[in-house]
Amino acid sequence: MRTSKPYNERLNEILDVSEKLFTSKGYEKTTVNDILNGVGIGKGTFYHYFKSKEEVINAVITRMASIAKTACQEIADMPELSAHEKFIKVFTDQPGSNDEIIEQLHHDDNSALHIKSLTETILAISPAMAQIIKQGVDEGVYHTRYPKESFEFIYAGAQFMLDPAIFQWSMDELLRKVKAFVHIIETVLGAEKGSFEFIYKLYKEVPGFNPSADG
Repeated sequence: MRTSKPYNERLNEILDVSEKLFTSKGYEKTTVNDILNGVGIGKGTFYHYFKSKEEVINAVITRMASIAKTACQEIADMPELSAHEKFIKVFTDQPGSNDEIIEQLHHDDNSALHIKSLTETILAISPAMAQIIKQGVDEGVYHTRYPKESFEFIYAGAQFMLDPAIFQWSMDELLRKVKAFVHIIETVLGAEKGSFEFIYKLYKEVPGFNPSADG
């Protein structure tokens, strides 16, 4: 016998099950029936929340962006950390990120969803990141007149150009792009040379990342 649950509790249950299915089976192979069986609900209940599977993944993306927004703001508000320490923490923690979901969005049929994911994430986290960059300007470690816009261009460029699934970069090519990205972000933010080298090190620590050259 199915039990009635509060609206938000049931909604999050549907999203939790759907996210697991999308990452394990793939978005294209997951059916509405898979979601129904996973949650243990009927079609009527499902369609009370969503009209289609596409609406579900849209909601999953929006929730991921919301989680990222909350987590980034929490980091931005940490009084004990310097601006640069906060920037490093955001990059290393990658709050709200789900690599398996992003991988599903790389498929050609899901290009619109991929753009939606990128757009929602930028809009969600840019206020907190602008706060961090402004703090860095006040501390004298960053020098930019456009904290929010600088981050938006940096983030959008990195998400596009450093994505090997889009460009099929070789490991050596990707490493060179990362080196260039470090230079660009330091230039745009007016940061000390080498202060964002940690990004390069993060990429080298990714399993399977073993380029033959040092760029």
